[in-house]
Amino acid sequence: MTSSKPSDSKTLLVLDGHSLTYRAFFGLPTDMVTASGQVTNAVFGFTSMLLNILKERRPAGIVVAFDRSEPTFRHIAEPSYKAQREESPDILRQQVGIVREVLQAMGISTVDVVGFEADDVIATLADMAVDRGFEVIVVTGDRDSFQLVRDPHIRVLYNRRGVSDYVLYDEAGIIERTGVTAAQYPAYAALRGDPSDNLPGVPGVGEKTAAKLISTYGGLEGIFANVDAQTPKLRASLVENEDRARRNEELMTLRHDAPVEVEIDDLRPKPNNADVRRLFDFLEFKSMHARFRDAMAALGITIEEGSASGSGPLEVRTMSSTTDAGQVLEMLSPLDRLDVAAAWSGEPGRSALEGLSVVIDAPSMQTLWLSSDLLGVSEIRTFLETARLRTHEGKALLRALLDLGVDPEGLELDTAIAEYLIDPGQNHYSLGDIVAKHSDTYFADDAARTGQLDLDSTRLGSREASARDALGVSIVAEKLTAALQAQGMLDLYNKVENPLVRVLARMEHLGIGVDIDELRTIAARLTSRASELSEIIQSLAGHPFNPNSPTQLAKILFEERGLTPPKKTKTGYSTDAATLEKLRESWPEFIEPLLEYREVEKLRGTYGEGLLAEVAEDGRIHATFNQTVARTGRLSSDRPNLHNIPVRTEEGRVFRTAFVPRAGCEFLVADYNQIELRCIAHLADDPGLITAFTN
Repeated sequence: MTSSKPSDSKTLLVLDGHSLTYRAFFGLPTDMVTASGQVTNAVFGFTSMLLNILKERRPAGIVVAFDRSEPTFRHIAEPSYKAQREESPDILRQQVGIVREVLQAMGISTVDVVGFEADDVIATLADMAVDRGFEVIVVTGDRDSFQLVRDPHIRVLYNRRGVSDYVLYDEAGIIERTGVTAAQYPAYAALRGDPSDNLPGVPGVGEKTAAKLISTYGGLEGIFANVDAQTPKLRASLVENEDRARRNEELMTLRHDAPVEVEIDDLRPKPNNADVRRLFDFLEFKSMHARFRDAMAALGITIEEGSASGSGPLEVRTMSSTTDAGQVLEMLSPLDRLDVAAAWSGEPGRSALEGLSVVIDAPSMQTLWLSSDLLGVSEIRTFLETARLRTHEGKALLRALLDLGVDPEGLELDTAIAEYLIDPGQNHYSLGDIVAKHSDTYFADDAARTGQLDLDSTRLGSREASARDALGVSIVAEKLTAALQAQGMLDLYNKVENPLVRVLARMEHLGIGVDIDELRTIAARLTSRASELSEIIQSLAGHPFNPNSPTQLAKILFEERGLTPPKKTKTGYSTDAATLEKLRESWPEFIEPLLEYREVEKLRGTYGEGLLAEVAEDGRIHATFNQTVARTGRLSSDRPNLHNIPVRTEEGRVFRTAFVPRAGCEFLVADYNQIELRCIAHLADDPGLITAFTN
């Protein structure tokens, strides 16, 4: 059900559907995929842009123009028009159809006309709207629409890149951007050419030259009437390519007579809430429900909550707490599993554990707070060691509990690892993103990720945030498990990824032993060698300078010494390792000690000082091992990166001598030799490869 009131606005939005969908497709990663495998990046970007603009502009009406697949009058007039364009990827073409479905569900009118491009339809619609007293904003990523700008009636909201970088152009803005007026834009574009449409311009005439010619002579007629006033080279190019320029102008000038059949006064959205909800659920755009309601509300269209039940910010209704361990056990014991989240004093897994929030009644949004004092009670520790747990980024929690002497064996689901298996292409796996993707709710203070505006900068305390996180885990746990099952990943999760969480937590908890005295000796030796090399290269330069300063080094190499620089960057001449290698033979007595200085200084800073800084009070290094960083499934580590201890140089290999086993133990070095090729041989069942590896 919807209700609406007329808008006071006299603004009509006219959108270029294909242009904006195309920009969204190439502006967002194609690994935005639903659990069923549907790529959604273009639909998400277009829909997000659409709702933002509706909410911001509050138009009286909106219409979206699309291109058609049939040839247009331009293809008939110029057979090579757009001939070089590659066919759109299948995953983009599929999404154009879904974008149309989204618009239909929202009750937003769409228009396409046989034989005309969307730009021509837009030009015609703009004229019709102005005649009816509307102000028009054309939303597009196509510069050809610049010619439509006409103060105060028509402006262009131009998509520069991605899905959120827009600039609104009036006539002054077009002049500032191009150097010509909107009316002169077709002639300007004709001289410059448009490679994307396979319309080459006049050779030697770029944007600046085109703008200068147009502003001086007014248009192509004036330019070719005064061609003899140009330089010989430009004159020859203009004379030789006059027909091309005139042909370009004819093709680039938008038509205003497309046979568009639309009621300009009746372009207010008429959403079908059930259809919108169905589509958003299919696309897994869970946070879009609330954004859609907000956008419609900005237009005076009220959508009843029942049409998107349960959507909105996740709110914790009850946070119970007690200091009585018996009461805690009485409340937790009946639960089949515990959905939990930790509260930290600082960085998760590397700071004090303040306590845990546990969901005790998901439907009523009720949680129970277990303080760090309660976690020290033996009965509760014993209960936690055998309880079935679901949480987010469980390794940090397990590591912290291990530090308290608790070794939980019942981790059942880590929502971060599950989402990583479902969609390994993401840059991060925040619980807020996962909740927004897989449910009808979102974290109010995680609004920036879900597209909501957090105007009052609401932030939760650590205890409140842990309660919300525990509920978030409860909301998405079953859905993630179902998605793992649907993608055939559940067995992999249960047998490999989930057991590994506890293994890594124990590795982080135990850490690796180091000989601190040996580390200090290595660092001191590197510091001394770096100082020696610094003195040598400064002596060769003939004056003191900072060897770590690229600017000072470039001055010595290219100004004082007069060497020829191989390449130049935005900030000056490059002095990177590749450049120095190319210059080595020109000044070996300086370049060689400089390269050695850089290597020694890197080892000193990154490993000499870096490893010492990570040694904990127990004399061991407790690095973090990451399961969800590498898309290939490999582990990575940081604080410090134990996967990258140097091995290629003698100076670097010496750091490995500082790592020591426990008393009575030895290190075992193992490597999967050529593991990728062996996997290929096995999967392909290739007799030749199998024989080679067997022998």
